[in-house]
Amino acid sequence: MTLLRAADVTVTFGSRTLFDGVEFVIEEGERVGLVGLNGSGKSTLMKVLAGAVKADSAVLQVQRGARVEWLPQEPTFPEGATVASELEVAQAKLKAALDEHRALSAQLSTHPGDEATLARLSTLSESIERLGGWDTGFHAKKLLDRLGVKEWERPVSELSGGLKKRVAIARALLSQPDLLMLDEPTNHLDADTVAWLEEELDSFSGALLLVTHDRYFLDGLVDRIVEVNAPGTADSGLISYPGNYETYLEQKMVQIENSTLAEHKRERWIAQEVAWLRKGVEARRTKSKARIERAQKLLSERGFVRPKVPDLQVATAPRLSQTVIEAKQLTKRFGERTIFKGVNLIVQPGERIGLVGPNGVGKTTLLRTLLGQLPPDSGTVTIGPRTKIAYYDQQRARLDEEATVAEAVWSEEYVLLGKQKVRLSDYLDDLGFPLLSQKQKVKALSGGERNRLLLARVFLEGANVLVLDEPTNDLDLQTLNVLERLLMQFEGVVLLVTHDRYFLDKTASSILAFESDGRVVRYEGNWSMYQRLRPPPGSSQEPKIKAAPKPESASAPPKKGGRLSYKDQRELDGIEAAVDVAEAKKAQLEAQLQDPAVASNSKQLMSLSAELEVAARDVDRLYARWQELQSLAETATER
Repeated sequence: MTLLRAADVTVTFGSRTLFDGVEFVIEEGERVGLVGLNGSGKSTLMKVLAGAVKADSAVLQVQRGARVEWLPQEPTFPEGATVASELEVAQAKLKAALDEHRALSAQLSTHPGDEATLARLSTLSESIERLGGWDTGFHAKKLLDRLGVKEWERPVSELSGGLKKRVAIARALLSQPDLLMLDEPTNHLDADTVAWLEEELDSFSGALLLVTHDRYFLDGLVDRIVEVNAPGTADSGLISYPGNYETYLEQKMVQIENSTLAEHKRERWIAQEVAWLRKGVEARRTKSKARIERAQKLLSERGFVRPKVPDLQVATAPRLSQTVIEAKQLTKRFGERTIFKGVNLIVQPGERIGLVGPNGVGKTTLLRTLLGQLPPDSGTVTIGPRTKIAYYDQQRARLDEEATVAEAVWSEEYVLLGKQKVRLSDYLDDLGFPLLSQKQKVKALSGGERNRLLLARVFLEGANVLVLDEPTNDLDLQTLNVLERLLMQFEGVVLLVTHDRYFLDKTASSILAFESDGRVVRYEGNWSMYQRLRPPPGSSQEPKIKAAPKPESASAPPKKGGRLSYKDQRELDGIEAAVDVAEAKKAQLEAQLQDPAVASNSKQLMSLSAELEVAARDVDRLYARWQELQSLAETATER
């Protein structure tokens, strides 16, 4: 049964039309993901459906009695609200039902056998169960504890942006709506909390409408994808694809290949017709009027246009020396709190290291300490002589709100990409900022557009070490894919903080995990490998690893004597598993390249070939390091 229907939705902003008479329907219990480029209108459509934005025209129909809850990217709270009061608002209907049940139960004790009261109590019991159960406080506390919100009576206005988002998520879940609409719910959440939220939403009984860049989230939760396209592009409007994110990608690939093939045929036919039309009057007399009209119509029609994806590029950087960044016994405290202690870390050329851990644990602090922006309380950091670092900060503080798009990226008319000199305006156009928007001020841009702008600026600095702190927030799926490919092909070093599990799986060659008591532990491999190797949450056990492999500890001091250092021994123990993973990935890519369908698709062939080159480099790097450590171990044994 239809839960919500929106018809004839038209939305314009000045001269720009986002939607022109589109229709959107969501059924009871359906789970829908909205995808599309930044600025295509995903959040705007959700706001129209929630009644938060008035469309130029729209007919909205919601099933009678249905409850709709919308969680925007930046949630708002009434003045004076506390964490506890917001949860009471979320559970207002449940609280009212409990209060009435309590009062009627007391009334029944003095007037037993009252059939009307008994009937009402039965109805209330059903409502209470449907609205979340009898122990409201327990469920609310469990939600908040899992979301990392501890202080119930604290004013919401005093909370950080991340904690406000968590309170809003708890409020939305506790309200038990028939339709829950979530706009980028994973922003400001660490990877473990995102995984928990995915499980929580999986058990949610109502309908779900999601805007998120988290592809594992989409793949695990939705049963339909709706693609939002800007008017004027191919397939403008809303296009619906049944299935989850993986199924959507498969359908999209087939659609693009078919459209490309059809366009090639059309182009050949047009070329023939143009050649004939240019022969002159005598030749045209031999053709029918209908054919002339058909040719002219085809010439005037717009053919298939492959969707434009922002083209991020990295400026040429100097080669790294063998020493890139090295930390020895690094410790940092704030007051009584130890952020990390005894961190030993050697960063080698070609590595892509992902930093993971709960929000507020100290990932950004460690990055800033490694960069020299914060002094350590003890220990040293050595930066290699050829190391040139570009830093992307998650607050985007380097972007001047009053500057124009062009001014914010580069101060000169041209940028140097490799040996090619490119006009800045052309580069920005390739990034998805047409000439008119280049004169806009930064403060007028969406979060995703600002993110893309700062990435462009960082990548133009010619650095061989990219330090990226939450670069994936607010980016659309297409831009994330471009960023992944760029980082995988980057020949320098990447230090990366992100909660995006899919992104870490595709890009990270090792994981630096913040664990209990200020320990920072290194695991070879990507996010999925780390999940297999890490100890259970709250456990003091060593990571569970088959046979010999164990992760390198970035916090343990080296042992003295004629043996390998503690760090080197742990790295040697864990490197076999990392080699297995790298070789498996290489073999998978080689198998994909043997597929005839891939061989006939030049763009896919180039992309997979680039990934294979990166995978091969990872295998070579790991084998070289393995041999180096084995040699050190043999030398130590001989002593």
